[in-house]
Amino acid sequence: MPSPGEGGSARARSRHCFCPANLAFRGCSCYIRTVIGHDDFRKVLSHFGSGVTIVTTSDADKRPTGLTCSSFASVSLDPPLVLVCVDHKAQSFPALRERGRFAVNILSAGQEEASRRFATSKILDKFEGVAHTISELGLPLLEGALAHLECVTVSAHVEGDHTIFVGRVERIGVPGGEPLLYYKGRYQKFAAPGA
Repeated sequence: MPSPGEGGSARARSRHCFCPANLAFRGCSCYIRTVIGHDDFRKVLSHFGSGVTIVTTSDADKRPTGLTCSSFASVSLDPPLVLVCVDHKAQSFPALRERGRFAVNILSAGQEEASRRFATSKILDKFEGVAHTISELGLPLLEGALAHLECVTVSAHVEGDHTIFVGRVERIGVPGGEPLLYYKGRYQKFAAPGA
């Protein structure tokens, strides 16, 4: 029988099944044995430049919570759907799972400090000193953001150590400005034309 690297079928490949205790939903996941190390995987993904978002919601006590997220994408135009991928260890994960709604704040070039603040687990109240408003849907919207999308969660999919939340966009706002970018582990801004 050929080995997986020699064109063996998916059935012939060894599988690693695991049942982590920290998953949002019960059940085991089976994946083909890991062949790429975490550091190598992270390094190659860093070559994909992206915008930066802060995903926000409120917990059961209506306290705002959120996290920095670059795993954000549009899914569908009709209906308007977006997705965000959230690590199960994130402080905001329980509220995102239970609340059933979230906002995506697309960050502007001047919001690097906010991005760093919401990316760390060392700060418990990430909204302390961060200007924001609460929308009619009860979602925290960051002042100074390039754009906002307010979403109702329509599905959640557990994959590995993350959950993919798919949200139907209910409201939008586009204050405008220049985007904050992230590339190869560093924050970037658009270069001036001709620079």
